[in-house]
Amino acid sequence: MTGTSADRQDPIRVMVVDDHPMWRDAVARDLAESGFEVVATAGDGEQAVRRAKAAAPDVLVLDLNLPGKPGVQVCKEVVGENPALRVLVLSASGEHADVLEAVKSGATGYLLKSASTGELQDAVRRTAVGDPVFTPGLAGLVLGEYRRLASEPAPAPDTDEPKAPRLTDRETEVLRLVAKGLSYKQIAERLVISHRTVQNHVQNTLGKLQLHNRVELVRYAIERGLDDE
Repeated sequence: MTGTSADRQDPIRVMVVDDHPMWRDAVARDLAESGFEVVATAGDGEQAVRRAKAAAPDVLVLDLNLPGKPGVQVCKEVVGENPALRVLVLSASGEHADVLEAVKSGATGYLLKSASTGELQDAVRRTAVGDPVFTPGLAGLVLGEYRRLASEPAPAPDTDEPKAPRLTDRETEVLRLVAKGLSYKQIAERLVISHRTVQNHVQNTLGKLQLHNRVELVRYAIERGLDDE
């Protein structure tokens, strides 16, 4: 496999969860044939949680409509168990409530099943590096919901709460662009730095702010008005 030193050398490990065997097998086959390592599949919620823990995929391609345990609950549990795991929802539903619930549960992206094979492959690659991936029209919905949540009154401050850690100017700059919905690749191009450097800044910021994922990071930034600067 060729590429720059910042490129990923190992195949992306993917798990596919869907209750329709023909669809599940077709997605897994398409991903495997395009170079992904499909480490597991599952057909219901309980099985998905159990196998995700055992197989440790990089990306979980997850349907929401599952027997036994709904997809949003699967997402909460697997991300709670392993915050480094990225979840890409692949659903037939474009209902706003479903999209927002999935993102709040920890999903990195949301793609409709009407997407092409090429769009799915690109979405899995981008999800693996932490980029938010949404079917066109849904990204604005998610950012709008963040802004609505951020406009709600904040809880009374805890007097024992330690002072917020100080971010560097570059970390703040990256955070501002994350809040505007830019992908890591777009941020790297805007700031003329490498994709890996953007990832490092985001990881450092998550650690300093004691946040767990990009969803929480975007909300933090919007609450502080960084997306309007």
